[in-house]
This record gives sequence, structure tokens and C-alpha cells, in this order.
Amino acid sequence: MIPFLDLHKVNLPYNEAFLHKTKSFLDKGWYILGDEVKIFERDFAEYCGTNYCIGTANGLDALVLIFKAYITLGKLKKGDEVIVPANTYIASILAVLQADLVPVPVEPKIGTLNIDPDLISEKITSKTAAILAVHLYGQLADMDAINNIAKQNGLLVIEDAAQAHGAENTEGFKAGNLSDAAGFSFYPSKNLGALGDAGAVTTNDPELAKMVASLRNYGSEKRYYNDYIGCNSRLDELQAAFLNIKLPNLDAENLQRKIIANQYLSAIQNSKITLPEYNGGSHHVFHLFVIMTEDREQLKQFLYENGIETQIHYPVAPHHQKAMDGWKSFSFPITEKIHREVLSIPISPVMNDEETAFVIQTLNRY
Repeated sequence: MIPFLDLHKVNLPYNEAFLHKTKSFLDKGWYILGDEVKIFERDFAEYCGTNYCIGTANGLDALVLIFKAYITLGKLKKGDEVIVPANTYIASILAVLQADLVPVPVEPKIGTLNIDPDLISEKITSKTAAILAVHLYGQLADMDAINNIAKQNGLLVIEDAAQAHGAENTEGFKAGNLSDAAGFSFYPSKNLGALGDAGAVTTNDPELAKMVASLRNYGSEKRYYNDYIGCNSRLDELQAAFLNIKLPNLDAENLQRKIIANQYLSAIQNSKITLPEYNGGSHHVFHLFVIMTEDREQLKQFLYENGIETQIHYPVAPHHQKAMDGWKSFSFPITEKIHREVLSIPISPVMNDEETAFVIQTLNRY
């Protein structure tokens, strides 16, 4: 069986370094917000090209903290509307809701599966205060168009970069440095994955960075003195240590993903299968390689019977989730088609040529 993602194999080259770093961690006896977090925050900010990085407990918290920091700073207020992609993973929408803001869904483009900038303006009202741009599956949203719309309407732009570590635009600016602030996840399956939950906020705004750093730590800048209503969402010291080991190899691993993606794109030829749009640039790091087909369940079963594991990202559209009961009357035909037809096939930096060729041959036989 070709696994969808073999995390043990992905992390195996780092095992010796992980063990050494764990021993160092135990020997130091400093477990919370220590040197490893500081090093990661410095190095990941430098990698993204931003002035600041603030480690958080996970990617959802990173987005929530951005919104709550802007509210505390007076740049947003509770009840403000935030434009979001209708087909995003629900965490993007939960972040808006948990900050007492109002998500306003907008359909994606069927080709890129990212939010359609041409449809954003018609959803802007007097209550709109921000746009949450999600780089779904590792491909940058159209940030030039989104930032232009935001500038014309005086809106904040926040990136959900949870799946796009290392993606960059034609000018060489990376995800996390294409907006006012960005939230990252380092969930184990991400392109830069920890061995547990972890996240971060990147920004060039010193006020925002300071506020996020305070809010993640009980609203405190000085121990036992609490200036704001904060929470406990600190990047774990040991997870930061693991991320410090893996960060230097991120670009090389992203390159390997692109090599596999290009093989898929050039060799998969089946009229029943729609391949993702990709022009060969650095704007896509292929966190996932997502095909579309009207016969998803049949194709998924066919691949499984032939020894290929797949996953569906994501089977249920946000407006069809039980948790989003107030959205059940919404109609988003493009989003619904996407959630009905998408299928993620294996792609990772540890897939070999034989596995890639077998996936291609099997898809072409379907």
C-alpha cells in the first residue's frame, strides 16, 4: 500500500537530531518560552521575510489571536464582517467566530480553488473590516488583487497560511509576508510539521506583534501582571526545538513536492479526472495534490483496491456543517461541486519515483 502520507518516514531522517535535542531540552530544565522558541521565532520570521514571528499553540489560535489583537488595538470591533472563502477548512471560519466577528463567505475559482477576487467587492458592506485570504492546499491566493481591493476599501488583510509554508509570489515575497498578518499551523502533516500541535503569527506590525505575544500569555507582558484578557496559547518549547531542526530543509522538501506534482501534471491523462491548475511557479508548494472527479467514491475505492491510499480535503462544505446551522440556507454551487469532487492523492518529500509512477499508471487505467 502506498500511504497517503507516511509521517514516520518523513521524520525518520531527523530522529537522531530529535533525540539529541530532547536530551538538551531535558538537561536545560526550561520548558516554557525558552531559547528554542526564541530561536524559532527569529528564524521563521527571517525565513518568511517578516519583522516578527510569535509562536502559538496551534494554527487556529494563531488566527484567533490576530483577530483578538486587532480588536484590543481598536482596529477591529466585535460584530465586524470578515470576508472568507466559502470552501475553506472550517478552522478559518471558526477563528473569525471565536473572535466575535462575522464571517462572510465568498465563492472560489474552480481552477485555483482559492477565493475569487472578482466576487469579493459585491460582498463588501459598511460592516466589512477585513479579508481572510486562505492559501488552500499550498497555493497562494491572488494576493495582488486581494490587497488592491483591501486598499481601496480600507480593509485589513490576514493570511491563513496554514498549508503554504514557503510559497512565494513572483516578486519573491513568501506566504506570511503578503498581508497585515498571517497565521501558520505546524500540525504534523504540514510541509513544515512539528511532532504535535504548534502554530505561529507573522507580521511586520510591531504593535500587533506585541499584542499577540501578550494575549498568548494570559494578556501579560510581566509575570503576574495582566493588562488584557488573554489566554494560554504558547508555542511548546520542545515542538519549537523540533521545528528548528526541520526548518533548514523546508525549501528542499517543497522542491521535491513540486517535482512529484510536475510528474503528475505531465503524465496523468484521464478524461474523468481534472488536475489542479499550476503554471510551474513558486506560488504553490503542494501541501496537497488535489484532483477532481465526478466519480469520487468509485475512484477512491479503485485506488484503494490497487494499493493507493487517498483522502478527501474536505468532504463537507462549511455551510453544510451542523455547527454552521445558520448557514444551511446558503447556496454556493462552486463550493458544493468542489467538496463533492475533490480527492487528494499521495504527495510527500519521501515518495520515490516508483511510487509516483505507479500512482500515475493506476489513475490512467481508471
